[in-house]
Amino acid sequence: MPAPKVLGRARPQDVDRYVGARIRERRILLGLTQQQMAELIGVTYQQAYKYEKGINRVAAGRLYEVARALGVELGYFYEGLQTGGRLVPSPSQRMLLDLARNFLNIPDPKHREAVAKLARALAENDNGDERAA
Repeated sequence: MPAPKVLGRARPQDVDRYVGARIRERRILLGLTQQQMAELIGVTYQQAYKYEKGINRVAAGRLYEVARALGVELGYFYEGLQTGGRLVPSPSQRMLLDLARNFLNIPDPKHREAVAKLARALAENDNGDERAA
């Protein structure tokens, strides 16, 4: 006889973790903290954390608010998601991983700081250009 089904919350699905990872990726690309993100979408810091980890599912209305806060279309959160349960990192996720790996392999702390300053300067320059347009 099969084991009885246990009532309670379902375990997070791969898609929930994937959407959460995409939320986190975009938040980081925009330079937002989890606290800032939480304030933008009207939830607690803990809830924003749970969304990003895929612990809690993001309801459709909340995902719409997240998309607006992060300046993306709803489809952004599903880009790169393959059918069949296989998760494939998006091109930007692969680029971020490559950047992080290479950054951590820079032996000189002064060089790492220089790279970080360059990234900040480029991000600020791009943001300034968008505001001026």
